[in-house]
Amino acid sequence: MKSIITIALLILSNAFMTLAWYGHLKFFDKTQTTPSKFALIVLSSWGLAFFEYCFQVPANRIGYEQNGGPFSLLQLKVIQEVISLTVFMVFAMTVFKNTKFSYNHLIGLGLLVLSVYFIFRKG
Repeated sequence: MKSIITIALLILSNAFMTLAWYGHLKFFDKTQTTPSKFALIVLSSWGLAFFEYCFQVPANRIGYEQNGGPFSLLQLKVIQEVISLTVFMVFAMTVFKNTKFSYNHLIGLGLLVLSVYFIFRKG
């Protein structure tokens, strides 16, 4: 159960992170780059990042094996990276409709999944 909670919280965390990092590229006017507009964008991103941490910190605390969770530190990091890239790909395809993914991207994602296999492999 802790593994499911950890992964769910990491997905939520990464959704906020992706929106904070890339949402302003879509949702703020691209023609104005005044200092006040830039400050508003940065503050908005920081506000979203707050919620990212509200999910990410508990996810890592719950999931970390030395806190009674099922994952080692390395496993947590690899899980987070795969979730981060997966959430980003979904975000890019749904919000930035002109973003196209090629076989190279899918192969790269497949190699990341393969890295999860090796990180979790006993041996």
